[in-house]
Amino acid sequence: MDKQEPIMISALNHYLYCPRRCALVHIEQVWDENIYTMRGQDAHENVHEDSSHSLAGVRYERALPIWSKRLHLVGKADLVEFHGEIPYPVEYKSGRHKTFQNDYVQLCAQAVCLEDMLGVKVEKGALYWHGSRERKEVVFTDELRRRVEDVAAEVHAMIAEKRLPPPANDGRCEDCSLKDSCMPGAIANKGMIKKAEMELFIMPHRTEE
Repeated sequence: MDKQEPIMISALNHYLYCPRRCALVHIEQVWDENIYTMRGQDAHENVHEDSSHSLAGVRYERALPIWSKRLHLVGKADLVEFHGEIPYPVEYKSGRHKTFQNDYVQLCAQAVCLEDMLGVKVEKGALYWHGSRERKEVVFTDELRRRVEDVAAEVHAMIAEKRLPPPANDGRCEDCSLKDSCMPGAIANKGMIKKAEMELFIMPHRTEE
């Protein structure tokens, strides 16, 4: 595992949302913009304006580079609050408050990186939704930590094999910026056509009279 190239922490989020999207971005290097990705970039640019400052005994580090040599992860934390020596990662999201497991895993992966870098225990962090100005604290349970390790291993394997998973072709595709590059409907229809062609040439079973 030591020879593995590091992957972006964001790849874990992409993978849990849609494995094919993750492969298109991190293997095929495909990226297209839509209104949702632009809103996301705007939210991140706002928080990345100042690099570091302190207020009321809390140190705020923005756009902080983080990594884990153990899990071969690299990334950049939107905001890390340091309460004394203990870091508290905050991940910014566009839009309004929604609960998605992929966001929890991404945030926990940031905590794992901070732990590996600093040698301290990071118990909690937060998700902040730019659209609704809401902040939700997330506790990094053992189950969530195991999920981070499992997903990281799955993404590493997919990238190493250069494997492109099939499209989801469901409700997730409607708002996906990669819909035109992914072509979920066309690929799904191609599979249906192939199946119909095979069934067309299967001889019906004849029973003896």
